[in-house]
Amino acid sequence: MASNSTENITKEKQFAKGISATEPEDKEERKESLTGGPPVIQRSGSRPQLDLSGAAIHGNFEDRYPTILLPNQSDDISHLALDIGGSLIKLVYFSRHAESLTDDYRKNSLRKKFGGTNGNRRNYPILGGRLHFVKFETSKLNECLDFISSKQLHRGGVDSPIWRGNPSTENIVIKATGGGAFKYADVFRERLGVSLEKEDEMGSLVAGANFLLRAIRHEAFTHMDGQKEFIQIDPNDLFPYLLVNIGSGVSIIKVDGFGKFQRVSGTNVGGGTYWGLGRLLTKCKSFDELLELSQKGDNSQLDMLVGDIYGGLDYSKIGLSASTIASSFGKTISENKELSDYRPEDISLSLLRMISYNIGQISYLNALRYGLKKIFFGGFFIRGHAYTMDTISFAVHFWSKGEAQAMFLRHEGFLGAVGAFMSYEKHGLDDLRAHQLVERFPMGAPYVGGKIHGPPLGNLNEKISWMEKFVQKGTAITAPVPMAPPGTTGMGGFERPSARGNILRSDASAALNVGVLHLVPTLEVFPLLRDPKIYEPNTIDLSHSELEYWFTVLSEHLPDLVDKAVASEGGTDDAKRRGDAFARAFSAHLARLMEEPAAYGKFGLADLLELREECLREFQFGDAYITIKQRENEASLAVLPDLLMELDGMNEEDRLLALIEGVLAANIFDWGSRACVDLYHKGTIIEIYRMSRKKMQRPWRVDDFDTFNKKMLTDKRQQPYKRALLFVDNSGADIVLGMLPLARELLRRGTEVVLVANSLPALNDVTANEIPGIVAEAAKHCDTLRRAAEAGGLLLDAMAGIEDESKASTVSVPLMVVENGCGSPCIDFRQVSSELAEAAKEADLIILEGMGRALHTNLNVRFKCDALKLAMIKNQRLAEKLFGGNIYDCICRFEPDKTWKWL
Repeated sequence: MASNSTENITKEKQFAKGISATEPEDKEERKESLTGGPPVIQRSGSRPQLDLSGAAIHGNFEDRYPTILLPNQSDDISHLALDIGGSLIKLVYFSRHAESLTDDYRKNSLRKKFGGTNGNRRNYPILGGRLHFVKFETSKLNECLDFISSKQLHRGGVDSPIWRGNPSTENIVIKATGGGAFKYADVFRERLGVSLEKEDEMGSLVAGANFLLRAIRHEAFTHMDGQKEFIQIDPNDLFPYLLVNIGSGVSIIKVDGFGKFQRVSGTNVGGGTYWGLGRLLTKCKSFDELLELSQKGDNSQLDMLVGDIYGGLDYSKIGLSASTIASSFGKTISENKELSDYRPEDISLSLLRMISYNIGQISYLNALRYGLKKIFFGGFFIRGHAYTMDTISFAVHFWSKGEAQAMFLRHEGFLGAVGAFMSYEKHGLDDLRAHQLVERFPMGAPYVGGKIHGPPLGNLNEKISWMEKFVQKGTAITAPVPMAPPGTTGMGGFERPSARGNILRSDASAALNVGVLHLVPTLEVFPLLRDPKIYEPNTIDLSHSELEYWFTVLSEHLPDLVDKAVASEGGTDDAKRRGDAFARAFSAHLARLMEEPAAYGKFGLADLLELREECLREFQFGDAYITIKQRENEASLAVLPDLLMELDGMNEEDRLLALIEGVLAANIFDWGSRACVDLYHKGTIIEIYRMSRKKMQRPWRVDDFDTFNKKMLTDKRQQPYKRALLFVDNSGADIVLGMLPLARELLRRGTEVVLVANSLPALNDVTANEIPGIVAEAAKHCDTLRRAAEAGGLLLDAMAGIEDESKASTVSVPLMVVENGCGSPCIDFRQVSSELAEAAKEADLIILEGMGRALHTNLNVRFKCDALKLAMIKNQRLAEKLFGGNIYDCICRFEPDKTWKWL
């Protein structure tokens, strides 16, 4: 039956266009609604609005359903939406978090220089929040009501100004979908004093799926033969698709676009069937317990296989292997056994495969009927359970002969609840795109002042956070043990799993959904990527052997990192406690990845390095290397005047070579490299720098200097470049004696220079907030840097109020600083700050410096302009793997834009 209701269409239309639901945009919009097109429904102007611009998922190491963060939410909104099914209640709720963001002279200058950014979107969010996901068994409705009451979610949450000022529940309306929205409406009114506003079930499912698939990178994945592969969905190629929602029963929905969907089929054999029969046959008390039993089961004890019929042989004529299930529970009819003679584990697995296989087959037949290749499965029956997904995938693959594939969703059980939540009035959705979301892996709750904040969880259905376990208990915690990969027998191709240790999980949540999409400022795709659609930041993917190596490297580096993190906080008892907790938490991450390299989705070395930084920040270590960076900056600035004097005494060509050598030599100061850390014990910073300079003998491992030099000197009558983006790496000698002198040379040649640095600390990398202070000190000894810094808004001109004609006639090209939008040793150009994206629009030269930005990531990436990649290789394995070289080899790769004709 079609479900193209006016309101369903409206929700999807508003999501697609990002308009307010309070009134039509114009008369044409209203005209469209009256002629059968997507209308805009008038809603009460008193309802608070939901701003989803920059939405991002933020989960927990244990959570199967990561939290979604709303960075720009500043209004009071209804904090709750429900999907009340026959078996389970799915709850999505909003919580606030404060975001203190500062503005300064530098950013004001950038806005004047580059103009406004991001259309009408707010660049600097003031207040944000998160969407949380919780589920309850419908039979335990009172637990759900207690949970809502304890957090005051029906009154806006305990952090809401409305709750603090007026705790009345009068006229409060909560969005709800599912049959329970009707069945239990009176219960909610009696217990909480709220009314449930019913949202169409099918419309909510589709709205939730469309939101997740369009907005969340790697929301969808395939699962075949125990192997996960995350799929990037092209928002422009999403429709049409088949949505199979497996709840108590099964609904099969054909989705053709926003607001365009039709329920084309379904079956009454679904999750409720599995749970109901399983409960009768095994006496299990919960759905999860039944799933856990299946992991220990052997379905061949009950299922009649093809081999049982043909004497252990395949029926190859029609393509059936001996392990194919010929009849579920078929063996029980020929055996003189009672129910008590069969193991509950075997019953559970046989039942699971029977239902899953049939759902997969019915789904594919409907896809075939409508010519669809994309089939998405959702609903709480799946639970991230490997056997369930493998069985469904096998059925789709088998019957389609490999032409169709089953895809699953991280938030599989919350499609309806998400859709209901989206039905609140909203705006800002026009900018909600995947590049605004960053995947993170924090451990849990905010930690402030030595305490975990938030009310006690008691026995409510919300897990205690890993953060709380690490910090409060202070005991060793091992990573959860994932399920063993299935084998290849039975219909669906699986053997009985082997247990690892004594821990078995009733779902694959640890393997599927521990990834987090984290709240960040507004992000953009870097406009100078030559082909953003095929861009892959990571140079090396983490195979199991590769992960083992980096596991060892990072583990060996961990004690030193903890010592520095604790010292950066003054060595207090609280800092020591958090440092110990960080070490165990990060070790748990590494152990989890060793068990299942795909646990966090598509994962590269850059992601692993970023994981470490996020884990530090999760335990409130803002900048572990702050003291070291300050000391190295001071030492390097002390010798900068002598270096600049030496450079000024050279001819142009020799000076450019010396500058590139200086960048490579200074890149040795990297606290992320074990080999480089050992060098710190062999001399002072200046002694190590001089030693490194002496070893800068050409040819380098990759040496394109002559080509770059030719471009710089090809025509002295013209400025070689209009604007250069210099992506800087480390503090100390790296930026002071390496990149700043190179920036100075470009400025003297008439090129605008933009120094691009981290928004947040990572190891000893310099941050954008630190650079103005460094430049100010350097400018005391260099007029070129001083004038450029003043022009770029880094310095306040001391002579700004003095009329000086000679000064007015010598306006300098600007030296500017922008944040890159991340806090990692690497950079993902799919997600950069809006100010960097603006600065890049007129840039014609990119210089990437350091292993993280030029080797670990972006080594093979091509840009729309000239690019120079400079790095010293400070890891022997990396040198061998990428270049067949040795540690301390240097890379000077120049990649000219193809449009240049001078070569």
